[in-house]
Amino acid sequence: MAAANDLQVTSRVIIPEAALEEQFIRAGGPGGQNVNKVSTAVQLRFQASRCEAVPPDARRRLLKLAGRRATKDGDILIEASRFRSQDRNREDARERLAELVREALKPPPPPRRKTKPTRGSVERRLKAKKGRGDIKRNRGPVAD
Repeated sequence: MAAANDLQVTSRVIIPEAALEEQFIRAGGPGGQNVNKVSTAVQLRFQASRCEAVPPDARRRLLKLAGRRATKDGDILIEASRFRSQDRNREDARERLAELVREALKPPPPPRRKTKPTRGSVERRLKAKKGRGDIKRNRGPVAD
């Protein structure tokens, strides 16, 4: 059962509040004096490497998907400053993290099976090459 502040990613995966750390920072951009006085931007840190809620294979994919947002310690940092209110930025950061984890939970596509061209397609390609070569060979100075 999920606690009030746990992050529900899917029906089976729930990230506990202990694995999340929020820090409120000042946001840049428009907003007048509000920007200079109020810390509305949210920096959400998810301790992915130590979280048992996410399966190990999905954890590897998650760190790969996170790219530059992942730290060397295996944490994922998400900054949200899209909105002017702290609560909406907090919800935005949590939803972006949940979406990233959902993407990592999807299994990777099966590996590509190598195929060979059919004999007919190879013959058609070689015949076309021969035809182009004949056309080019017949070009040149005209004999008088």
